[in-house]
Amino acid sequence: MAASGDKVKLLGRSWGCPYVIRARIALELKGVSYDYVVEQLGEKKSELLLKSNPVYKKVPVLIHNDRPICESAIIVQYIDEVWAGTGASILPSDPYERANARFWTGYIDDTWFPALLKIIKVKTEKEKAEALEQSFVGLSLLEETYKKSFEGKAFFGGDNVGYLDIIFGSFLGWVKAIEKISDIKLIDEAKFPLLAKWAERFASVATVKEHVPKTDELVEFFSKVLKDLWNASAPNN
Repeated sequence: MAASGDKVKLLGRSWGCPYVIRARIALELKGVSYDYVVEQLGEKKSELLLKSNPVYKKVPVLIHNDRPICESAIIVQYIDEVWAGTGASILPSDPYERANARFWTGYIDDTWFPALLKIIKVKTEKEKAEALEQSFVGLSLLEETYKKSFEGKAFFGGDNVGYLDIIFGSFLGWVKAIEKISDIKLIDEAKFPLLAKWAERFASVATVKEHVPKTDELVEFFSKVLKDLWNASAPNN
């Protein structure tokens, strides 16, 4: 349970990382004050990061009263539960809805976003077409889910930004960047009208707007940094 004297620290990147964005949005929706510590991209990792996340050695890591919590989806849930008395709930209160939110989180993180990244990582047009098709399949499933359970509501969380909004919405910056890099339209209003309108609403939330990176900045970051890193690594790593 949170107390007024809690010490909260978040280890993250300077900007652009969707997983770090999730934690920052959740903390700020809950009105939690925290210190933000920037970790460097690449092999040079701080002692604090290695100590706090010795298994994956990745950000984000939330450190609450000197105890580390790792993995972005788990961090968002932790924030919601520990600071339950402040702000709107992030996770659904209904057990079935909570289970569904976790299911779609797993699908988005493990299947949909990796396919999305392949659009700009793969070497051949055939691989790109396959990745694009897989991305569209995922968007179709999410459009169907929104229509079935959330149509008429502003967000997946209802009237307020919720868990699935944060999970899916953290990738909107990269969606737009990939659209520009590849000259394609992913969340097309003609194909996915509910998702397109949801994306506009989510992006207009002040806390979200503050942290989702600009499209041109992400395109430049990809061109100058990530493209070379990916080319130097194992295929699709």
